[in-house]
Amino acid sequence: MTELARPEGLIVPPGGGNTIHTAAQQVTFKVTGEHSRVSSSFEVVVPPGFDVGAHRHTHSEELFYVLDGELDVLAFEPRVLSDDWRHWESASGLKAVRATAGTVIVVPPGCPHAFANRTGEPARMFFQASPPSDHERYFEELLDILKDGGPPDPQAIAELRVRYDIEQLTPLRHDA
Repeated sequence: MTELARPEGLIVPPGGGNTIHTAAQQVTFKVTGEHSRVSSSFEVVVPPGFDVGAHRHTHSEELFYVLDGELDVLAFEPRVLSDDWRHWESASGLKAVRATAGTVIVVPPGCPHAFANRTGEPARMFFQASPPSDHERYFEELLDILKDGGPPDPQAIAELRVRYDIEQLTPLRHDA
């Protein structure tokens, strides 16, 4: 009689994981759909001038934890949409905030959200998406589009976002 294999956990040491570098972003995959049925986890370095653009997901829940640096963030439904999410306000008076190290942002499905680095220094955050696997494939394809630096191809990004349940509300920007 053979003994059944017992499940093993995953330990990712500091600096561990698969890292993808581009001029626009650096993403290290820490936990992927291969390792978890619940969520994917990444460490993201957000360079100065990067703005992911306001967007929403119908099915995904996300969590952001700022590790280092500062990011402008929002996570609410605005009263009125405009091209610059930094000026949005919710019906209850919420506005975009400057998130510093230790700030946690939780984004339920359907909630508009955004982050941007408007400082002169890189910021670093832990990012978790649930359910897993779509976000890791999305990041791989997005970073491939952004790999050459310069202005991103809006059509390629629009097509990518539709495939991965992302409704883009304001443009992705990277002012190198």
